[in-house]
Order: sequence, then structure tokens, then C-alpha cells
Amino acid sequence: MKIVILDALTFGETLLSGFYKLGDVDIFQTTLSEQTQDRIAHADVIVTNKVVITEAHISNTPTLKLICVAATGMNNVDLEAAKKSGVEVKNVSGYSTDSVIQHTFSMLFYLLGHSRYYDEYVKNGSYSKSQIFTDISHPFSEIKGKKWGIIGLGTIGRGVANIAKAFGAEVCYYSTSGKNSTKDFLHVELDELLKTSHIISIHAPLNEKTLNLLDYEQLLTCRSGTVVLNLGRGGILNEDAIARIVDEKNIYFGLDVLKKEPMEQNHPLLNVKNRDNLYITPHIAWSSAEARDRLIAGVIENIRLFIKKRT
Repeated sequence: MKIVILDALTFGETLLSGFYKLGDVDIFQTTLSEQTQDRIAHADVIVTNKVVITEAHISNTPTLKLICVAATGMNNVDLEAAKKSGVEVKNVSGYSTDSVIQHTFSMLFYLLGHSRYYDEYVKNGSYSKSQIFTDISHPFSEIKGKKWGIIGLGTIGRGVANIAKAFGAEVCYYSTSGKNSTKDFLHVELDELLKTSHIISIHAPLNEKTLNLLDYEQLLTCRSGTVVLNLGRGGILNEDAIARIVDEKNIYFGLDVLKKEPMEQNHPLLNVKNRDNLYITPHIAWSSAEARDRLIAGVIENIRLFIKKRT
């Protein structure tokens, strides 16, 4: 089998040696859209994380038998074209659940505890000049007793909900699909969740129901001091609206995903004045070392099973 890995750089230092046991392997660290067709020209198997595979790529690659998406979401592949051409498409689900849950709380604690301010307070010498042993100029609150609203109660959302409950939070949720329901947590409508929650975390996919789900008018209804975390997909939160509101109202935003990635150089979020209320990470929630190991193991297993089925 000819296996072509298109964007290995996204896997970091994760070992890829397991692929060589399955066939002849070409590994490219990154692949531009104009390079894709040449690189997959003779491939039986494509492995892609974020490189888009179009109908033209599929139809112009007669050897292609399997597309392995090194992710859970498969929106980077033309699934209908693959189906028409008899090309199987496989993803890996669940590999990053624990990593995303952990990063959700990492972002929350960074914002809730004013970590940026206190780290700089010590490092710039202010603490050394203090007359007292502590600094309480930026008060922080406990999670216990707070209302935590979760948008998207899938596997990740439910994991966050269980840990939030262990911290003593009162958890409620809004299902963007309308399909997820549970008696473990209180189901509320979106407007109630926004108006009453102290902490809001988003763990939903991006689709026609969630695009710009939280725009300026919706976000403005959040109470003062609310922490809003997006660990779902960029585009669920209107980023232009965030850039306005973060300077107009005391709301904290933690974003691991953006509508366009990498971030645009002139993005309005880079020019906000109230930077302490904004924390952005470059889409890393999925990428713990353990999660990347599970991901690659899952891709390799998908290829192995595919070969076994054909022999």
C-alpha cells in the first residue's frame, strides 16, 4: 500500500514508525493546497489532519482506496465524492476527550485566578517591594456554588459537567442538536443559560445550528464577571462581537478555537484594550502528548483493519 501523510507537523514528536509496517510511506510535514494533487497522485491511502481533500483530488487519484482523517471531524474531506468513488473515509473519535476537558479547566483557572496579572506582579519586582506577604488586588472566586452552563453535552461536555459538579458547581446545559438529554443535569434554553451562568463552556460542533450562535446581542446578556470558554469550534462565537464586548463589559473570554486558523495578522482580538479578560491558545486543547499518541495509534489501526478486510 502506498501511504501518503500530508501534514505530519501537526503531530509534533509523535512517533510515526508504525506506518512503515503497513506499506510504502511518504511523509510531508506540511502540504499547500496546490501541492496536494501531485503528492497523492499514486496513493492508496491518504492521511490528513487539516489538508482539504476535494472531489477533484479524489476523482484524479484512481489508486485511492482509503482516506484517514487524523481527527474526529471529517469536514475537510468531500464525503459525498468519496462515497461515489468507492473510497472509504475513516476518522478517530474520542482520542482527545481527556485532553480537551483538562484544557477547559486550565483556561478557566488562568482567567478566574488572574494568573497573567499575578505572574507579572512577581516577575516585574512588585512583590519584592510589597509591605505585606500577599496581594489581593485582583480578587478571585471559587467554582463551588457557581452556576456552570455547558453548550453541547456530548462526551466532552459531559466530562466537563462531571468535574464541575465535583468542584461544587451547579451545572446546567443547552443541547445545540436537541438530541442530547440527561436527568443528571438541568436542561435550560440558551437565553436562560447565558443570563444566569457564572461560567459558560462551549463543546459543540460547528454547523448551521451553531454558526454565530453567540453574537453581540446574546453575549451582552451575560452577567458581569462571567467566564466564557470556547473549546468547540471557531465560528460558534462571533469574534468581532467578542472584540467589542471585552472592552465594554466585564466578561472574560477563553478561546482555543477561532473561525480561521492560524489567526489572521490583523484580527480585531489582537487590538482589544482589556487584554487581561481575554485568553487565547492556538488550538491546542486536543493535543496532549497522550492524545496524539492515541490519535496516531487509531489511524494506524484504521489502515490495518482496512488492509485485513481486503485480503
